[in-house]
Amino acid sequence: MEREGLEVERLLKARDYQLELKLIGGDGGLGRLITTQDVHKLGLSLVGIKFELEPGQIQIFGGSEKAYLDLLSELERRKILEKLFGFDFPALIFTRGIEPPYPEIIRLGERAKIPILGTNLVTGEFIFRLNRFLEDYLAPSISLHGVLIDVYGIGVLILGQSGIGKSETALDLILRGHRLVADDIVEIRKQGQKTLIGKGTEVIKYHMEIRGLGIINVKDLFGIASIRDKKKIELVIELMEWDVNKDYDRLGLEEESYAILGVEIPHLTIPVRPGRNLTTIIEVAARNQLLKIKGYYSARDFQRRLLDELLEREEAEGSISEEIE
Repeated sequence: MEREGLEVERLLKARDYQLELKLIGGDGGLGRLITTQDVHKLGLSLVGIKFELEPGQIQIFGGSEKAYLDLLSELERRKILEKLFGFDFPALIFTRGIEPPYPEIIRLGERAKIPILGTNLVTGEFIFRLNRFLEDYLAPSISLHGVLIDVYGIGVLILGQSGIGKSETALDLILRGHRLVADDIVEIRKQGQKTLIGKGTEVIKYHMEIRGLGIINVKDLFGIASIRDKKKIELVIELMEWDVNKDYDRLGLEEESYAILGVEIPHLTIPVRPGRNLTTIIEVAARNQLLKIKGYYSARDFQRRLLDELLEREEAEGSISEEIE
């Protein structure tokens, strides 16, 4: 599902993104919602009083905006600022260390309950950092029951019904040197048009539930090299109980995909029964996916060589028949 919005107050707490923001005024509106990843630099929108602003979109005020308003008379400037604060936007942010140059800005912001924030960053750098933050928190997202693990650099999402052995298989992969991203609940967000990033929830991050053993902390048991915070999902492996009445793909010629948030991810179905080494199968599946990313498809290459061999035999048999006749 797509997030409904992000409170402006979260911007002030986003330390990891180094936005370097401070509150200047309008603290009564810190609960306002940012609803779009797009950031708007006012710029030429301020020319005249006929401009329109999108609701839910952060407005940026930098050096060029100040330079333009400085050219206007007090009356013209007041009309533009009153028009500006008449729109329903979540926050006005001053960049380049600019303080609100006109007292009416603070007054109008307080009256409209629109937060006014400031940063010392130059406009371009601040917008870049802000876009990263908004992309992380406003991108379409979903939570799935499964395990996400980094196998040979491939983000493998393991799905299957409860009790089929997802966590135990993941634990065996960790013992082989692969890295856990999330167990039980995998939070997935869409980045751009074709990329899915998965991570664990903050509450159970680095932990796994192993039936008969309980909750374990993978980071404490195996070290920081055994975990990672997030990973791009490049392969979905679904574990299913073995069904003797079902025909399973034995050649690998059929390319299946699994849709998550509108993105198609390569998908494999692995039947589970006693004696099958799921860990080894998943490692091989990850290696095979690496080859496919490089453009090499083992099954297709085998089929092509097999058809070439059959064709050569047919041609040879045809030549022998012609000699006999």
